[in-house]
This record gives sequence, C-alpha cells and structure tokens, in this order.
Amino acid sequence: MQRRLFLTLAAAGVASSVTACNALEEQPGPTATLIDDQAMTPTPTPTFTRTPAPTPIPTSTPTPTAPARPDLVKVAIPDGVITELPGTGNLLAWTVDDGSSSEVIRKYAEFARDTGTRLTLFANGAYEGWAENADLLRPLVATGQIQLGNHTFDHVDLTEASDDEVIEQLQKNHDFLVDTFGVDVRPDFRPPYGFHNHRTDHLAASIGYTAPVLWYGSLSDSGLITSEQLVGFAETWFLPQHIVIGHLNFTPVTEVFPQLLEIIRSRGLQTVTLDDVFLKP
Repeated sequence: MQRRLFLTLAAAGVASSVTACNALEEQPGPTATLIDDQAMTPTPTPTFTRTPAPTPIPTSTPTPTAPARPDLVKVAIPDGVITELPGTGNLLAWTVDDGSSSEVIRKYAEFARDTGTRLTLFANGAYEGWAENADLLRPLVATGQIQLGNHTFDHVDLTEASDDEVIEQLQKNHDFLVDTFGVDVRPDFRPPYGFHNHRTDHLAASIGYTAPVLWYGSLSDSGLITSEQLVGFAETWFLPQHIVIGHLNFTPVTEVFPQLLEIIRSRGLQTVTLDDVFLKP
C-alpha cells in the first residue's frame, strides 16, 4: 500500500515538472543572460571627435631687396678710352653688348635679379628685345644693379659714318633709352666693334658722350660659340680690375651662368658697374 502510494506521488511529481518546463519554454525571455548589475547597464560606445587641422597663418612672400651698391671710393673718369678698372683690387666689370636675342636679354636680366650680379649693358635700341624686356629691366636699372650704356641705335661702324650719322646714331639711341628706361646714360658709350677715332670721339663728346668704353678681355660670343668655349674664355679673362665684354645675341652663355658665377666666386671677385667705380662728370 505504501509502495503503491509512493509510486503514485512520484508520477504526479514528474508530470508537474514536465508541465512547468513546458510553461517556461513558452514564456518570452531575454536573448542574453545578465550576470550582474554592471551588465544590466549598457556600456556607451565611445565617440571620437576629430581634432581640426590647424588653420595656416597666411604669410606674405617677401619682396627681394636689391643688393647694396658696393661701398667704393669713386674716381674721376679718365680722359680718353677706358679699357680697364683703375688701381688694384678684386673688381670685375662684366659688360654685355647688342641685344639681337630678346630671350638672352631676358635671361641676363633674370640672372642679375636672382644672383645680385652687377652688369653694364650697352644697348642697341633697334633690337626689339629691349622694349620687350623693359618691365623686367626697369627695377634693376632704377637700383643701379644694371647700368645701361649707349652702343648706337643700329650698331653701325662709326668710323665709316658721316659726322651727321655719328651724331644721329648716338642721339637716337640716347632718346630711346631715356624714353624706355627713364635714364640718361651719358657719358658712357661703346663704339660698335670697338672702332673709333679722334673724329668719332670728338663728335660723341659734343652731345655728352665723353667716355668711350672698350674692354680688357672677351667672352668672344658676338657670334655663336659653344658653352664650353665660353667657360674657357671666362676662365682666361675674369680677373681683377678687368672690363670683360660679352654679348646678348646667342643662348649658350645663358646655359653656363652657374659656371661663370662660380669662377667669379672662387676667385673672390666682386662684380661692379662702371657707375660703381667712376664719378659722373
């Protein structure tokens, strides 16, 4: 009897357990098991604020300043022809003539502007490159870093010209330089080819051109030569107190500006214009 009662009670217990389990399965519940109080509070996802890039402070590009004029004690312009600089020292007068190539005029001007090299340019106004590059040249002329000189308007042999033609060639070029660059370039002039005589010098002096300037060394580039030859001539003639002549006609010289400048620097030379050395009358 007792055994039969035990089995009956046990069966009833099993049935109730199964019923309870089925009831639990039917109840909706969380999909995740919560372990403790911290897990019950959602952890916020960290957010990151992008640091703004610093705003660049605008800066103005400094305007290049012209190199200072050499602090030299000037001397009076000598009577007669000038072929070299007076005295002893480390001065070099790099002078450049003509101007048949507008590109070469421009590159010489840019070279002077970028390096501070001082030059004396003897211009023939008949060449269009002088007017084409006037805006580039004017600031350099105004500061005296580039000096202009008279080389006649059409590059004529003055010794073959009549008296009137000598005056006309120098005066016409004089007027062109005044009108284009605003400077009176007297008294310095260079007779084309270096050809001059007492007659031509006297005629030039009658209109204020009292100082015929020749040279003591040449880059020999009035015609087309190689850049290697140019460097060789510079090594020969870039020496203290020399007036050296070059030309604004062909591009090879513009390809060796760094080499020419290195010769000047390695020899401790200082480039000057004629106005840096000589007093105006």
